[in-house]
Amino acid sequence: MARIVLTTFGTLGDLHPYVALARELSSRGHRPLIATHASYGSRVEDAGIEFRPVRPDFTDFGDLAVVMRRAMDPQRGSDYIVRDMIVPSVRASFEDLLAASSGADAIVGHMLTFAAPIVAEKLGVPRIHTMLQPLTLFSAYDPPRVPAFQSAPWTYRFPPGVWKVLWVIARAVTRHWLRPVDELRAEVGLPRSPRHPVIQAHSPTLNLALFSPVLAAPQPDWPAHTCVTGFPFYDRDERGGGMSAALREFLNAGPAPVVFTLGSSGVWDAGDFYAEAAAAAHALGARAVLLTGPGAGNVPRDLGAEVLAVDYAPHSELFAEAAAIVHQGGIGTTGQALASGRPTLIIPFSHDQPDNAWRCAQLGVARVLGRRAARARAIERELRVLLADTVMRDRAAVVGARVRAEHGTRTAVDAIEAVLGNDRARGIRLDGTTGSRS
Repeated sequence: MARIVLTTFGTLGDLHPYVALARELSSRGHRPLIATHASYGSRVEDAGIEFRPVRPDFTDFGDLAVVMRRAMDPQRGSDYIVRDMIVPSVRASFEDLLAASSGADAIVGHMLTFAAPIVAEKLGVPRIHTMLQPLTLFSAYDPPRVPAFQSAPWTYRFPPGVWKVLWVIARAVTRHWLRPVDELRAEVGLPRSPRHPVIQAHSPTLNLALFSPVLAAPQPDWPAHTCVTGFPFYDRDERGGGMSAALREFLNAGPAPVVFTLGSSGVWDAGDFYAEAAAAAHALGARAVLLTGPGAGNVPRDLGAEVLAVDYAPHSELFAEAAAIVHQGGIGTTGQALASGRPTLIIPFSHDQPDNAWRCAQLGVARVLGRRAARARAIERELRVLLADTVMRDRAAVVGARVRAEHGTRTAVDAIEAVLGNDRARGIRLDGTTGSRS
């Protein structure tokens, strides 16, 4: 069976899909290995997956809270991650990933693992590219709603021809950021690639769109060999368990609560979000669960008996018990919210979150509130409308059933096996746009 290295960069939303894939690969007799930040080692190994650290780790950049706040900045966060965190570390990443990939039959990479294409090419093994959210396809026919264009919504009325030009300009303006990637290729004896390592990161072999097709229909400019799989779900914490006894007791003690979460990234820059959330729940007369992240810094005072704060709970379990979900729009949280079949209020912070929020609103399963406007009164007003909207509630239930039926992890691993020539995966389409199966 195959030795498959999966490498990723980012927060838990960027780790969990690869844990799901690795567990499925392992169940089929393959030997998967996850190569990523050192701080995820115990989490990966506790899931039963072999682990190797790849630099950088978030802790390499100083105080983690400061780093995460910079990374979550609505306007400059993506630039900071690419220019200040990833690119300066690309040689170290290459060295670590090359060592981790000894004997690999394939490498599965994330859009920000710039060393993965170089390692795969150096070793002469297939590279499988993954895209966790529709934004990363950079389509001219379905352009993403990114923070840079939020102040100019009229740009989304441009025809595809104009957007093609805009993407050419974006590549030209940012290409020099990635010069160390070109230098590394030369150092290891590979020819220079004219492709943009972010915008044109797709693989000639297989591109896995690891999200539900309800979020984005295939477009004419999507890369060849793109397989839309559905979400590969995994949401255990370090303890590997489900909801705590205290949370289960709270859920059983009254009506379904509103769940408030900022995922694994927004909690580092929460500000007074949770205090405003608790105040909104009190004003609404609703019970609430606040997922506040590690430590006590985000826990408001005087919550009262109808609001419970916990650091973490598996979204797949908790969201199904909710009346509604308020979240930041990260793709992992978005996928779990869609699968729950519950209506959502999305308060996007940065990166792909505004685009994910817009897509959920277009689906008819969510309302969207700007981060700066997310005060108790506005949250209460939005939730009051959302909870009374029976059409949205019914639509969310229909979409949830569809997402739960997609079997994203199985479909993705079927496609990986097809690349490796495994008979199990015969019939998976790699020449079109979708690998989803009923």
